[in-house]
Amino acid sequence: MNMHSTSAKNTTLSFNPDTSIKPLVVPFFDADSNTFSYVVKDVNSSACAVIDSVMEFDYAAGKTSYVGADRIIHYIEEHNLELEWILESHVHADHLSAAPYIQDALGGKLGIGKEVTVVQDTFGKIFNEGTEFQRDGSQFDKLFEDGDHFNIGGLVVNVMHTPGHTPACMSFIIGDAAFVGDTIFMPDAGTARADFPGGNARELFHSIQRLLLLPDEVRVFLCHDYGNGREVEYETTIGKEREGNIHVNSNVTEDEYVTMREARDAGLDVPHLILPSLQVNMRAGHLPPAEDNGRVYFKLPINLF
Repeated sequence: MNMHSTSAKNTTLSFNPDTSIKPLVVPFFDADSNTFSYVVKDVNSSACAVIDSVMEFDYAAGKTSYVGADRIIHYIEEHNLELEWILESHVHADHLSAAPYIQDALGGKLGIGKEVTVVQDTFGKIFNEGTEFQRDGSQFDKLFEDGDHFNIGGLVVNVMHTPGHTPACMSFIIGDAAFVGDTIFMPDAGTARADFPGGNARELFHSIQRLLLLPDEVRVFLCHDYGNGREVEYETTIGKEREGNIHVNSNVTEDEYVTMREARDAGLDVPHLILPSLQVNMRAGHLPPAEDNGRVYFKLPINLF
């Protein structure tokens, strides 16, 4: 299970971020998975996007709920916003996406990186999904490639492929704001793991180096923070990451990083919700199809991880 995408060793930016543009960013926190979701708004219009939404899942009871998604929907409706995009930074392995639920309520197009097809192929086989499970990304409205750009109202969103944690990881740079998924964390927490099927520590290092080419003042919005003895935080800056990230600061070489990352990953526990998360998120947030009794089930591969 060592499949990974083409290495992202391009160390240039294909765009010039305009840091004078400052979108409104509103965070929403899911404490069970330590996940931050965001509503991103164009301050000059009613247009907005949702990034990395969460559907709650009680593993012991097999029960889904949408408390966090409802909070996001309420915020958008209360402020008379128009949802144009629902974005996934990658196929998450630690929480289930609420994208279809939000889309059903508010509309908008659902987008993810085009390498989601690699993830679908890998995990379609792992979960023995058969030929009825489409592995072409067609569950999403838009598959982004590195260098793509699109609009949220008058905001230009630049898309950067940042693989390593997963093949499909994408970062979205909007004016002075960068949404980096799990690629990097707060400086005192380092970087994402790279040991899931399709992950690659060397790719992750190169992806982070591309992000660190952004201007110092760019705000970095994280998908997760675990506190590490302090209050959880969701925002840092490129300058702070470049100077003080404990895994990839300017004094760390590529080989040093790969050695550290692979050794660290070998001792990490598997995320609690990885098996249901992957089965849902590779389907763009949809549950698996119901069986002949009308009920939906998750599969539990034995001794896989």
